[in-house]
Amino acid sequence: MREFSMKQEETRLNENETLMVYPEFKERHRVFPAIFEQRQHKNILDSSAGIGYAAQRIRDGYSAKLICNEISPACFPDLKKLNLPIVSFDLDDSVSNFPFPDGSFDAVVSLVTIEHLLNVDHFIKEIKRVLSQGGFLYITTPNYAAPEYILNPVLRGRSYHDPLDESSRYEFYAHVRYFTYITLLEFIASFGFVLDTVYIAQPGGSERYQNLYKKSKAKAIIFHSLMTLRHRILSPRWASEPILCFKKTDEPPQQKVRKVVF
Repeated sequence: MREFSMKQEETRLNENETLMVYPEFKERHRVFPAIFEQRQHKNILDSSAGIGYAAQRIRDGYSAKLICNEISPACFPDLKKLNLPIVSFDLDDSVSNFPFPDGSFDAVVSLVTIEHLLNVDHFIKEIKRVLSQGGFLYITTPNYAAPEYILNPVLRGRSYHDPLDESSRYEFYAHVRYFTYITLLEFIASFGFVLDTVYIAQPGGSERYQNLYKKSKAKAIIFHSLMTLRHRILSPRWASEPILCFKKTDEPPQQKVRKVVF
């Protein structure tokens, strides 16, 4: 993560006193550990844990050894408060390897991280190295081909994120890679991973949805119904932030990838 974007992140974290006041609890956090399904992971790496939303849910609801990585000092107090194990290292260091032996984990979680990295090839190679054969990578990043993103530049002629808009200023400075569902799928697969399942998290648990529900139950129900219809009928390529589950395997890719809507 670049120095300026880290300062932006620390500013918005420090403005909130407690974990649950932080406004970025997303549906991607809510679906863990349910999306592990019946895979029976024993050793899990949360590659960029943030303030521990997903990690806490995994730790409390899943029987496995969990290790969290984070380099932002503003995140450490919350991670320590949650008593989550931390091993701090820079994911974007193209010279150094992750501080783990080969095959240390059978699952790696990477939530909205790859878009912050310059050395993405090294990042994926290291994830593959520390994963055991048959292990799984759960990865998500904004899908910039989704309507939520593409309509702004197409209809208004504006960039995905506005440096003068406080709500998107952080993303403007922090995001250095712009993936779509298809490019992320093809990129990760090029390292020898096979896509196993695509998970799409429905509105329901995030602060954003809960705030909408408080303001108008009718609008919240309509929004949820429309999103359910969209995600169940359309391809994952139209979802704003699908979670792609890849397997480290020599097996050939499946003819039809499974889609699960939570």
